[in-house]
Amino acid sequence: MLRKPYMRIPYTDVLAPPTVTPRSANTLRGAVAALHDFFAAPTPRGSPASALVLTGAGISVASGLADYRGTNGTYRVNKTYRPIYYSEFLQNHEARKRYWARSFLGWTTLHKAKPNAGHYAVKHLGDLGLVQKVITQNVDSFHPKAHPQIPTIELHGYLRALVCVSCHHELPRDVFQDELARLNPAWASFLQEIIASGALDTENPEERRKRGMRTNPDGDVDLPDAPYTTFRYPACPRCLAHPPKLTEGTRATVEVDTDGAWKSGSNAGILKPAVTMFGESIRGQTKIDADHAVEAADKLLVLGTSLATYSAWRLAKRAKDRGIPIAIVNLGGVRGEETFFTNLDALQKGAQGARIDMSTDALLPALVEELRLGARAQQAQESIDHSPEEHGASVFKDMMS
Repeated sequence: MLRKPYMRIPYTDVLAPPTVTPRSANTLRGAVAALHDFFAAPTPRGSPASALVLTGAGISVASGLADYRGTNGTYRVNKTYRPIYYSEFLQNHEARKRYWARSFLGWTTLHKAKPNAGHYAVKHLGDLGLVQKVITQNVDSFHPKAHPQIPTIELHGYLRALVCVSCHHELPRDVFQDELARLNPAWASFLQEIIASGALDTENPEERRKRGMRTNPDGDVDLPDAPYTTFRYPACPRCLAHPPKLTEGTRATVEVDTDGAWKSGSNAGILKPAVTMFGESIRGQTKIDADHAVEAADKLLVLGTSLATYSAWRLAKRAKDRGIPIAIVNLGGVRGEETFFTNLDALQKGAQGARIDMSTDALLPALVEELRLGARAQQAQESIDHSPEEHGASVFKDMMS
């Protein structure tokens, strides 16, 4: 029996509506102008090239994935949804069956999904020398795919791999997915049926619900009343071959059935997604890297996140405490957003900061186009020789010829 966790998921309710800053940023043109000023404003180091980008689930909605708190977000359309907690995953064999069954069905959608125009706009901002690094809360790997030349810190990990909680060995998700299909032929057949029906092709949550399905931002599919207890999952292959030592020094037990599925008598070899689950701490080095990125940044651009998760909110707060300009682009409210826009000049147009209430889908590509036009105009201007000395020498040379 699955027990409800004592911890409450924060900020599942609708957040307060935003106050657009500057006021002119309430249209696409005005929003582009505000972000143009944000990037163009000089920094203490004399260069605008050290902006840090912090993203959340909102930037991946256009790729067909759900967000958490948007209009069609998981917390809004599915009031009973709760993610699995780390302690529950570790301690409860039945909870792991349920998690991996749902993840098995949802992986196809995530695996097929691709970065969208918003991710590639971040790449283009990097090409223009305006972005130095990205921190993302997303686990979909879209940022590393879209802009491998811009370092990405995956704050909450990634779904492209699994990690063993005992030996910490990583296993590619594609390999694991094949093992799940082998161990669960009936579920694999069902997956092929729903793929053939087109249920996983539609991005419309209403259409998916008509088929008895819900897709969540962490890449799983919820099927009410599904026989999750029949699902099987493999053990860590490394721990199975070489059982690790436990803290007390004894050798761990890793048992599998005749097909290679993990058995409940085992005390090691549990594979988990390489993500930070609710109730689990962020990896130490990842936290250090994120803190260093904020300290090195001259500006912070927040995209597609309500900052409801403390691990992300604290980074934005740290940037605010450092006194660097912050621009937030998110459709809907942001946790404690008044904190980030106090003491701004009432007449500033975006150089000191901006709060824009719209999605990234159209805004970021439009911003990139505007910045490209400006860069081309500047290059054309610089190509014209306005040097009096060189111009005079040219005239003298013409007279002598």
